[in-house]
Amino acid sequence: MPELPEVETTLRGIEPHILNKKITSVTVRNPSLRWPVPENSLKTNLINNSFLSIKRRGKYLILESLKGFVLIHLGMSGCLRIFNNKSAHEKHDHIDINFDDNSILRYTDPRRFGSFLWTKEPGSHVLINKLGPEPLGNKFSGAHLFEKSRKKKMPVKNFIMDSKIVVGVGNIYASEALFLAGIRPKKYAGRVTHNQYESLAIEIRNLLNKSIEKGGTTLRDFVGGDNKPGYFKQELNVYGRSGQECKVCESILKNLKIGQRGSVYCPKCQK
Repeated sequence: MPELPEVETTLRGIEPHILNKKITSVTVRNPSLRWPVPENSLKTNLINNSFLSIKRRGKYLILESLKGFVLIHLGMSGCLRIFNNKSAHEKHDHIDINFDDNSILRYTDPRRFGSFLWTKEPGSHVLINKLGPEPLGNKFSGAHLFEKSRKKKMPVKNFIMDSKIVVGVGNIYASEALFLAGIRPKKYAGRVTHNQYESLAIEIRNLLNKSIEKGGTTLRDFVGGDNKPGYFKQELNVYGRSGQECKVCESILKNLKIGQRGSVYCPKCQK
């Protein structure tokens, strides 16, 4: 599933190719994504218009035009890439936005859990308006995590993956940040100390920045907007390494279930 660094990598990859160019047509081959694609709204508002900016809010991409905004979530397997208009579409290529320079912004999504919506006010949209602070922004800190966690008996991993607490910290980065901060993923959020949350906030920020620099983790379904894969996956400490030796202490990494997700941790390094 594309996580925040993959979404940011996509933004940076497609941004120079889509801004301030006239949109000539919109093709919706399959409107059945997580929510129905509003084909009429997209065509009415985008054709003969252009994108003025592209921003990210959590894992959502927000493409601004003069008449409103396209709100995109990549779901579990979605990606956005740039093609020329001679590139034949394939089975899972659901949406094309065509520009007057013969380029195409193409949305591909094999599992169709993503979304491609139209809105006049993205900040007040039901998918956006209750999101927590950005992990790379000034409002995110250990103090914020500590304050929000008091008396909570949910596992700390679930806590930091709650988008109302902080946006964009998915399974991979939650596992990795908890390892680097020395915190067991199943520890109650309310029992994590202020100092531990300070360390955790720093590790979350550092991990995300490092992964963005390297182009994301590049899981099996994701290719960056510039068609180049990322390489951060090679540096993961615990995610996907159950049964292998810890890179720090050489203990065998263990896997436990938290909700419906597996979570790998080091029984010696994480307390």
